[in-house]
Amino acid sequence: MKRVRAQLVGAALSILFAIAACAPIYRDHGYVPAENDLKKVVVGQSTREDVADLVGRPSSTGLLAGSGWYYVQSRFVQKGGRAPVEIDREVVAITFDEKGVVENVERFGLEKGQVVVLQRRVTDSNIKGIGFLKQLFGNIGNFTADQFTQ
Repeated sequence: MKRVRAQLVGAALSILFAIAACAPIYRDHGYVPAENDLKKVVVGQSTREDVADLVGRPSSTGLLAGSGWYYVQSRFVQKGGRAPVEIDREVVAITFDEKGVVENVERFGLEKGQVVVLQRRVTDSNIKGIGFLKQLFGNIGNFTADQFTQ
């Protein structure tokens, strides 16, 4: 009788451990400033030092010297013995002009594997970031004949 009871207890514990092992494990990596902190960053007025004081320095910056600061946060889930899968990613990009003043604050997210813009604050709509072909084809029809005859 004791042997049967020990086997039942052993089987029950094995089942509990198997169920616990299949529970999803969530992990967060990186840092993205809170929306309330980002609202304190004023486009066209705040400097690099202001941003560092308000939201902290990022873990990654732009490839070009002084091009921007990028804050990245990802969330992963792991189920059982499977490899972790990224289920959420958020990126905040703060770009600066040549004087070190904030010119753009953007928040991107990940939806169905595609990057989507969640929020954007820009000082002006310049041609920075527009590809050559878009500029070229965007000018079709913007000329008149008298501009070519002068």
